[in-house]
Amino acid sequence: MKTLKTGLLFTLLASQSFAKPLLVFVGAYADKPEEGISVYTMCDKTGIMIPTTVLGGQQNPSFLEVHPNGKFLYAVNEIANFNGEQNNGAISSYSLDPKTGKLGLLNQQPTHGAAPCHVSISKDGKSALVANYTGGSVVSYKINEDGTLSKPVSFYHHEGSSVTPRQKGPHGHSINLDPANKFAFAADLGLDKIIIYCFDPKTSKLTNHSEAALPPGSGPRHLAITGDSKFAYSLNELTSTVTAFKFDPEKGELTQAQTLSTLPTGYKGNNSTAEVRIHPNGNFLYCSNRGHDSVAVFKLNPKLGTLTPLQWQKTGGKTPRNFNITPNGQFLVAAHQTSNDIIVHEIDSETGLLTKTDNRVLTPRPVCIRFLEQN
Repeated sequence: MKTLKTGLLFTLLASQSFAKPLLVFVGAYADKPEEGISVYTMCDKTGIMIPTTVLGGQQNPSFLEVHPNGKFLYAVNEIANFNGEQNNGAISSYSLDPKTGKLGLLNQQPTHGAAPCHVSISKDGKSALVANYTGGSVVSYKINEDGTLSKPVSFYHHEGSSVTPRQKGPHGHSINLDPANKFAFAADLGLDKIIIYCFDPKTSKLTNHSEAALPPGSGPRHLAITGDSKFAYSLNELTSTVTAFKFDPEKGELTQAQTLSTLPTGYKGNNSTAEVRIHPNGNFLYCSNRGHDSVAVFKLNPKLGTLTPLQWQKTGGKTPRNFNITPNGQFLVAAHQTSNDIIVHEIDSETGLLTKTDNRVLTPRPVCIRFLEQN
């Protein structure tokens, strides 16, 4: 693990007044020995990001998740030949020093599907869920007390297709748990469906439950669920739309309520969407556009779950693959896969609107942003 201990680093750190210092973990497409998972320290008052460490030599650690106890980190390895086996990706577990951000590899497990692209961790920290894009499948694991991953506990290969050339077969693009840890939602871009599984937190097992269909050609990618479990929002990659669902947390059912474009009226260029997130205050929803290279901002009606467009903020880079919002809700941090940079935007918590700051760091092919508050 390369640690960037420079005089500049310590000078900058000393000059910042950190209310709650954040560690920022950046997953990326990596194929060089010096590339992998990058770690930054961020001031949650100013949004300034300072590089601290890089764990090189990792194979495409594209999507990350931090364990709830802050002592472990998990990354999917978006590959197709893990351990020499074709059509097989991997998930890696790492030890994490919450003071320095230093990472150390603990173990790896196969995902039994190519190009795993999303990982989520249960709130109790005892389970990990992965979606395989090319493999068109989802898989679950138990997390041991030492942070290592068990062998796969359950595995489901999706079946079917839809109407566009990219939808000739299933493409699992994400899998998320509801706040109660009762249901898991797998967005399958190839099937135009959100496939819902029952989740057993004691065994980490998934079992088939129900489905929610989207209009043909939508290509659901990522899902965001409100903290009160009343609503869920599917970001649809192929049509550049976001669909609001009403969610019944007892029955585990989604009911469509509204679909809106993530693009401003009149835009005719190419575009695909990437990430969707709800502001910590629950009042705003954010979606990233690749092509228009912006974040669409919506007002979220907490009673009805409906959305009202507010803003299309240019992110200042090219191809905003992923973004995240700091725990205090003050900043949106956008990772640009093509322009190889990360740019920080300030959020007005009253209006939800974004303002681009001058805080920018260069990093190769960033894909995912995750935070950890330091003590």
